[in-house]
Amino acid sequence: MTSTKANYTTAADAFDAWRDDLLTGTPPVFYPVGSGELARLELGPGLVVLFGGAPGSGKTALCMQLVCDALRLTPSLRCLVCNVEMSPGVLLDRLLARLAGIDAELIRRRRLDASHGAALDAGLAALESFGDRLAFLRAPFDLMNVAAAADHFDAGLLLLDYIQRIAPPGTHGDNRNAVNATMGFLRMFADAGLAVIVVAAVGRTKDAKGRQSYAADGLNLASFRESSELEFGADDAFILAPDKHDAELVILRHLKSRHGSTQDLPLHFDKARQSFAPVDSTTATPAPDGKLTARLRTLWDAAGTADDDQGGDDGTF
Repeated sequence: MTSTKANYTTAADAFDAWRDDLLTGTPPVFYPVGSGELARLELGPGLVVLFGGAPGSGKTALCMQLVCDALRLTPSLRCLVCNVEMSPGVLLDRLLARLAGIDAELIRRRRLDASHGAALDAGLAALESFGDRLAFLRAPFDLMNVAAAADHFDAGLLLLDYIQRIAPPGTHGDNRNAVNATMGFLRMFADAGLAVIVVAAVGRTKDAKGRQSYAADGLNLASFRESSELEFGADDAFILAPDKHDAELVILRHLKSRHGSTQDLPLHFDKARQSFAPVDSTTATPAPDGKLTARLRTLWDAAGTADDDQGGDDGTF
């Protein structure tokens, strides 16, 4: 095959435009998704962010929280959610639980009373403030329908929950090849200017004692089910690693960062209200028995051991 100058650009050719952009250009756009340590998460046009975790770890709750706060903090942003397992009503129930601070079970069973009035009004008002900028995909849950709906809704942010159940165009033989193709298309969506959040199932891996489990000390980049293309295609990859002793303490393990360094985030998960909040380990006030400090130290040690077992890879590519 004969190459021509149209096949490549030299550094010298690119230098002037690159230097002008460096010195006077616009920095990347990021949609803020929370306060404290959550403010460090980079979500914006051109980026694919991958989240995984064991069943029941809170993947959907966390990603819907990020979407909710992105919409609240960026009034021009519009988001399309493709969730293959939960209806819009169920997702709205969960968002309301967090925004109103009301137990999700009370909302789900419709056991609200006058005592919830003020909190309920505040939560509903918060939801209504971005309701016309949040859309939920109807079946079929495939990428052709995602693309058509995103175009029609003029979405700037996509949430796909979860990728192993969202079919790409064409025939691909098996699940692995299908997920490869789906991730390839999602990179094209990002290259077209969309911000993409991807939720992925993870498989059981061996824990510190060699047992098959979802234990925090065994979860890593290889845990994402079906395809290595998931971690290769993502700009950032995270796995929620819960503490087996404290249901409200999780580490959002930052396994890959294409554009910077990885840094894990300790989080409190209030499951009753479907809410995540960052833990500031330097200022948090421990319980009288020191349980919070002890649990944090245990989970950090487990995370460090897992990193050592991977040969010290910092997750960058």
